[in-house]
Amino acid sequence: MGYMFVTGECLACRRLFAFNPYKVPSKGGEPICKECMEAVNKKREEMGMEPFRVPSDAYEPVECI
Repeated sequence: MGYMFVTGECLACRRLFAFNPYKVPSKGGEPICKECMEAVNKKREEMGMEPFRVPSDAYEPVECI
């Protein structure tokens, strides 16, 4: 048994980061990093909108069988 990460470039900030490909927030198939999602959700809350739900394991490794 092992674990895997997928790495990719954040749609918003273009930084390379590791993520769970099944859970990471994305737009049009392009992943969004944790820091950018936190910034987006903070802005949404300030505007009285519901934050996007981000799974707690979106930026954790995936267990492989």
